[in-house]
Amino acid sequence: MAALQKTVVVVCGAAGRMGSLITELALRDGGFDIKAGIEIAGHPLAGKKSPAGVEITDNADAVITGTEVVMDFSAPEAAVKYLDICLSKKAPFVTGTTGLNPEQYFLIKKAAGTIPVFYAPNMSMGVNLFFEIVKSAAVLLKEYEVEISEIHHRFKKDAPSGTAKKIADIICAASGRDPGKVVRYGREGITGARASGEIGMHSLRMGDVVGEHYVYFGGEGEVVELSHRCYNRASFALGALKAAKFIRNKPAGLYNMEDLIKELANL
Repeated sequence: MAALQKTVVVVCGAAGRMGSLITELALRDGGFDIKAGIEIAGHPLAGKKSPAGVEITDNADAVITGTEVVMDFSAPEAAVKYLDICLSKKAPFVTGTTGLNPEQYFLIKKAAGTIPVFYAPNMSMGVNLFFEIVKSAAVLLKEYEVEISEIHHRFKKDAPSGTAKKIADIICAASGRDPGKVVRYGREGITGARASGEIGMHSLRMGDVVGEHYVYFGGEGEVVELSHRCYNRASFALGALKAAKFIRNKPAGLYNMEDLIKELANL
């Protein structure tokens, strides 16, 4: 029986929290060949091996040849630079880098006309299945009142979380509402009766919580609560590795976790 072909990857942002975790889990998986890790020029690990034994370089152009999947968990400016190299080498590109501005996201969409690009700010399989469950609930419970709450660690800079915003967008799309008009961020004072169609959004910051999201559908005499809790970043890294396997032989196009889940469901 022929051995399964390994997925060859280059990890950008290899010394960061996500890059290091992806490297560790890829080595443990056995289905990956990590060609190299990439970091910014001047990084202390550039030219050395990571604690996991992977060569780290700051010369992305020399390492990326088009025969590997490039996995990026760096910063928006760096991600665009790596994307440009992937375009020139025709290499598949997977990115979970967050904080992209509209212009940077446009470049990702444009690149997808030439190479396969997988973009997902949250690559947890669980949370993306959670999105599908929320979508189904929103269709079936259109007349119910909706509240969304999320909890993250005290160091998180933005509120609400991007995941909570996506949940609101999913519910609005499923129920024919405009998120710009119906989402209400917290309540204070004499607010009066709850407006019809309103979606409450609430953010909590405490301790070292990685991420928790809750959606409540309230009807006459009942409340339906849906939740997803993330206890560490391994779920994001494992999802990213699935994305790398998924995209390695795909034609040019922009792919996301929904595409991955649909393919896995059809296996």
